[in-house]
Amino acid sequence: MDNVIGLEIIEVVEQAAIASARWMGKGEKDTADHVAVEAMRDRMNKIHMRGRIVIGEGERDDAPMLYIGEELGICTQPDAAQFCNPDELLEIDIAVDPCEGTNLVAYGQNGSMAVLAISEKGGLFEAPDFYMKKLAAPPAAKGKVDINKSATENLQILAQALDRSIEELVVVVMKRERHNDLIKEIREAGARVALITDGDVSAALSCAFSGTNIHALMGIGAAPEGVISAAAMRALGGHFQGQLVYDPDIVKTGLIGESKESNLARLKEMGITDPDKVYTAEELACGETVLFAACGITPGTLMKGVRFFGGGARTQSLVISTQSKTARFVDTVHMFETPKRPKALQLH
Repeated sequence: MDNVIGLEIIEVVEQAAIASARWMGKGEKDTADHVAVEAMRDRMNKIHMRGRIVIGEGERDDAPMLYIGEELGICTQPDAAQFCNPDELLEIDIAVDPCEGTNLVAYGQNGSMAVLAISEKGGLFEAPDFYMKKLAAPPAAKGKVDINKSATENLQILAQALDRSIEELVVVVMKRERHNDLIKEIREAGARVALITDGDVSAALSCAFSGTNIHALMGIGAAPEGVISAAAMRALGGHFQGQLVYDPDIVKTGLIGESKESNLARLKEMGITDPDKVYTAEELACGETVLFAACGITPGTLMKGVRFFGGGARTQSLVISTQSKTARFVDTVHMFETPKRPKALQLH
């Protein structure tokens, strides 16, 4: 799967990023998301695969989406027999967020990207579009920090694991009312807080790379993005834990079902019998082979955003593989068809 689909999934996120970037700074977050969705769908339908979306986006806020259960790839089309033998191909599970950080694109802010993760069938946790308490940390802290410990305890453990003082640590937290106490505790412990408005996949990823000056991600964010983050962190050897949040009173902001009781019933319908279970990266992305790909839409910590020039664009992407144990940064120049210019008016 790594060799066959690796390059093509880079093109999938590149096309989504380019489409969304055309709407950067225009204040149209739904349009920026919609065009990314359509570009991602169009490119995936050209890949020789039998793909199925297990984690889509848009359900929570009724935005454009690649819906859960949607089948993608040439070999899922009605005329598939003309191109391939569908029964001979590996079935692939796909988790996507075509425009992670729609507000960031709409308002021209840093940190938005197009992301996806794939694995063989059954290799990705099918998370509902709920919320998730998350803890991400560098590889040196893997298995040492724990989501069940307090932020203060984890900062002490993290400082020891990284051989630095707590005052030197930077923790990314989403700027939400639900995190007020968490932010206060982190600051009182002596660490520094980097607040973000959207896009915690990028923050989780940054924990696994030295030199980013991001040492942990703490707090509650969207569950689908948690699974996507876990796929990358598993391949990178970083620490990631996630715990589903099903109580609207805890989330405080955003939509999360009608009630705690209805959310619990839905989890049970999905086969999740222990709603309070803490999942590791290896449980959220358990496939034998897991691939993660991202492309910057606006500039970020790890990747530059899409840069347009006359007749083309330049993108920077990241593809991570558990099979080859690599994290590759890909710099691509895209040449567009030159539009025909109108002929000059001739005066007679």
